Amino acid sequence: MALPTLKSAIACTDFSRTVQPYIPQLNDLPQQIYQSATNLQALKQVYLNTNPLISAFAFSLALVPIVLVISEVNKNYSQIDRVWSLLPTFYNLHYVAYAHAKGLPTQRLDSLAIISIVWSARLTYNYWRKGGYQVGSEDYRWQIVKDYVNNPVIFFFFNVVFISLAQSLLLCSVTMPTYVLLLAAPITRAQVPDIVFTQVLLGCVFLAYTADQQQWDFHAAKHSYQKSAKVPPSNKFTAADLDRGFNTKGLWALSRHPNFLAEQSVWVTLYLWSCWTTGTYYHWAGLGAAAYLCLFQASTWLTELITAGKYSDYKLYQKRVGKFVPSLWGEGMPSANAEGKKTK
Repeated sequence: MALPTLKSAIACTDFSRTVQPYIPQLNDLPQQIYQSATNLQALKQVYLNTNPLISAFAFSLALVPIVLVISEVNKNYSQIDRVWSLLPTFYNLHYVAYAHAKGLPTQRLDSLAIISIVWSARLTYNYWRKGGYQVGSEDYRWQIVKDYVNNPVIFFFFNVVFISLAQSLLLCSVTMPTYVLLLAAPITRAQVPDIVFTQVLLGCVFLAYTADQQQWDFHAAKHSYQKSAKVPPSNKFTAADLDRGFNTKGLWALSRHPNFLAEQSVWVTLYLWSCWTTGTYYHWAGLGAAAYLCLFQASTWLTELITAGKYSDYKLYQKRVGKFVPSLWGEGMPSANAEGKKTK
């Protein structure tokens, strides 16, 4: 059987019953796919006979050598970045498709699928307009990390273990709560709190979109100002704001990274949704969200280290404004005009 027989919602979080018995399928799956490669019906049967969590992780593992080879051949380490906005939705849609194929109730999962597609559309669009899909584009932080390591052997090992392997597994693991929701589908029907969770998720996506747009507007105005030495007409930013170099208006007056806050909240909310559905306070599927939070802590630290070295006022911004969550006792960033100086 590809799915365990469960009689209670809380049993859906039992690792020894819902995951551990199916781990050996990872060993057999490559051979089964190879033998069925020319037979679509046989491939469908392999898909249905394989636990959906296992097939999801098998796919994430299969991506690793592909990403690794492409990154090393091109010496461009943003290969995972290019599919960051797509893979979690791919895994979520995989769980939804599997539930439909098995004839399970899918009202809750269908709602999640729609939200996941919206999440992907927002993040993919933002990555595209920033030039992320242009040939040769790469996250500037990888070059900084590479220069810091300054050892091709060590950086290759870092590419294998973290950039290619860990990140691929991470994008699969953040969707593990969806697997729990799939298991709970025959046991617990959709209720009013499910609507609340969907609204919170949509709210997180909207918050991220708003923060991204505010950041885009600021940098568009700054680049125009740097070229013409004139503040764009009908612009909400002053010359002093643009001279400062980084955005402190709108959501960015409350949080140094409101987009990151919203992004992390999406996966934490999905995990909490699975906890509510199963009547648990915590379970193993939260490891993906926890790892996601850890990654954002590390990447934000590096981003701020670079930004603080570029803009002299950024350290003041760090003191006055919360990193993610708005500070209740924070003073907030003073207006650029009140600072009595300009920073380029």
